[in-house]
Amino acid sequence: MNTFGNIFTLTTFGESHGEAIGGVVDGMPAGIEVDLDFIQSELNRRRPGQSSITTSRQEGDVVELLSGVFEGRTTGCPIGFMVRNTNQHSQDYENMRQMFRPSHADYTYYNKYGNRDHRGGGRSSARITISRVVAGALAKLALRQLNIQVNAYTSQVGDICLDRDYKKYDLSLTETNIVRCPDPIKAAEMVQLITQVKAEGDTIGGVITCVVKGCPAGMGEPEFGKLHAALGAAMLSINAVKGFEYGEGFDGAAGRGSEQNDVFVNDYGKIRTLTNHSGGIQGGISNGEDIYFRVAFKPVATLLREQSTVDIDGNPTKLTAKGRHDPCVLPRAVPVVEAMTAMTILDYYLLYKTVK
Repeated sequence: MNTFGNIFTLTTFGESHGEAIGGVVDGMPAGIEVDLDFIQSELNRRRPGQSSITTSRQEGDVVELLSGVFEGRTTGCPIGFMVRNTNQHSQDYENMRQMFRPSHADYTYYNKYGNRDHRGGGRSSARITISRVVAGALAKLALRQLNIQVNAYTSQVGDICLDRDYKKYDLSLTETNIVRCPDPIKAAEMVQLITQVKAEGDTIGGVITCVVKGCPAGMGEPEFGKLHAALGAAMLSINAVKGFEYGEGFDGAAGRGSEQNDVFVNDYGKIRTLTNHSGGIQGGISNGEDIYFRVAFKPVATLLREQSTVDIDGNPTKLTAKGRHDPCVLPRAVPVVEAMTAMTILDYYLLYKTVK
């Protein structure tokens, strides 16, 4: 499937070393002011070559909106867009043409399709997330009208971790450092670790935390369209994601009901909960509290050091990757997590309005 969503949908196209990455957004509400500078700024947060701890590939990643916008506002018609690739170094991947990179999608794509694009991973490349960021930026513009905010940040790199309680941090500080962590001291430690790992030709993973504020109670379906399941599916569709937990997540498995239950209170005429162990979702439906979750990313599969592998005929061989690669995907994945979250929340808000 190359299409995401129910009412608000995104269909994507393109490969890492092809002519362009792009997509078509359908179901975007009409009359939303399109802030092109904002959309571009979201792409800039994902853009390669932005700091010393990201890939050195230099791409402008300038978005072109092709349809669905008239006099600066959405028309309600499909929004076509494109971002051209301008700095491909396909020759860097020539030595991988006949080899399967360990823990990459090479082998699985080859088995599914009978061929694969060895240049930067082709369709399996994280560069494809450009389309998600553009669509997510459009979704954020719509969510602004509803006072719904989506904020993600790097909460762990390797064994360097922030406290799990997001309320202890000023999330406005997330964009003040290159690792996108709201704790300046921990951020410096994370940067140092990533720099060390990069120098060793290795990679490292971590965790991104995301917080959604302003969602009304009632979003989500009671059986197979649960809101947390949709968010989990959206996050697990992102390259290199290996885990998802919302609310207390796995930590809650060790507690008791008397410790985990979120007690309801009447807060000046509005029903709220004293705690939020549930993560803003109960029974698959939003309850009006903050929605928060954590997304685990594995270390990037492509290492700039020798690895054992096999070729397409099964013969043992050695592979030393070339090219430009991220030592840690997290700094550039923060806007991708936000984008997938914004698309999911807007889609489920539109579903919610069809029955409300």
